[in-house]
Amino acid sequence: MDKIFRAKSTLEQWRILQSVVDYGGYAKAAEKLNKSQSSLNHAVAKLQTQLGIQLLEIKGRKAFLTNAGETMLRRARQILQDVEALESLADTLNKGWEPEITCSVELIYPKEILYQILKQFLPQSRGSRIKIIDAVISGSEEAINEKTVDLAITNIVPKGHLANTLCSVKMIPVTSINNTEISSDEISQDQLANSLQIVISDTGKAKRSQGWLKAEQRWTVANFHEALSILATDIGFCWIPESIAKPYLTRKEIRKIKIKHYDERHIPLHLVIPDRDNVGPATLLLEKLFYQYHQLEC
Repeated sequence: MDKIFRAKSTLEQWRILQSVVDYGGYAKAAEKLNKSQSSLNHAVAKLQTQLGIQLLEIKGRKAFLTNAGETMLRRARQILQDVEALESLADTLNKGWEPEITCSVELIYPKEILYQILKQFLPQSRGSRIKIIDAVISGSEEAINEKTVDLAITNIVPKGHLANTLCSVKMIPVTSINNTEISSDEISQDQLANSLQIVISDTGKAKRSQGWLKAEQRWTVANFHEALSILATDIGFCWIPESIAKPYLTRKEIRKIKIKHYDERHIPLHLVIPDRDNVGPATLLLEKLFYQYHQLEC
C-alpha cells in the first residue's frame, strides 16, 4: 500500500512568509494581515523547524530570504495563486458562471474581429475556457438545432431561433495572378463555369452547397488556407472573403476575377444563442461584447 503523504506545512504559513517578505518585515506584515507580530514570528519559526531549513534571516529591522527561502517561496507563490484561482472557480461555479463556452463560428467571419472580442473577454472571463469550432454552411445550423454550442455566428438561422445580424462579409472570386486559363478581362458566368472551382467543405452532416457553384469541376478543401495553396499552383478559382484575400491581392499573388454583371456577393452573419432559457452569464457577457464591437444595441 502506498504511503499517504502528509504535509508538514500549511498554506497559511506560506501566506505569512510571503507577506513578511513582500512588506519588508514582521511589523508591516502584521499590520496588513491584522495579526499580532508575535503570531507571525511563531508561524515562520515553526515553518522553518518543520522543513528543517532556514528561510529568513534578519538584517537590522528587515527580513530577507535566504537562498533556500527564495527558491521555496517562488514555488509557494505559484501554489498560493493556484489555490486562490481554485477557490475563485468554486465561487464562480456556485454562482452559475460557466467553466467553458463553446462557440460555433462561420469560417468566413473575420478572425481579426473574433480575436479582438476574445481579448476583451479575457480579463472578465473568471477563468472560463473558450472552445472555438469552425463551421461552414450547415455546420453551424446543426450545432444550433442540436444545442451543442453556447453561441453561434452563422449565415443560416434555423427555424424557431431568433438572431441579430452582426455584419455582412464580401466574397470575391479570385485566381492566381499567373493563371492563364482564366482571362484577366471580363468574362461571363458560363465561361467561368468551365474552370476548376475550389470550394470549402460543409462541416454539417447535410453537406449542402451554397452560393455560386456553377462549375462542374470542383475540388473541396477544409479551409481557405488550403484553397489559396492550390490557387498558388496557377490552377482554379475560389470565392474568398475580401478580408482574407486582401494581403494576397496587395502582394499580387492573386487577382480578382471580373465577371459580367456579377463579381462579388455579400453574406450576412448572425449571432444566435441556441438555448436562451438556459444561457449562462459568461456567454451573455461574450454576446454583449460581440454586439458592442459591431455597434449594435440589443
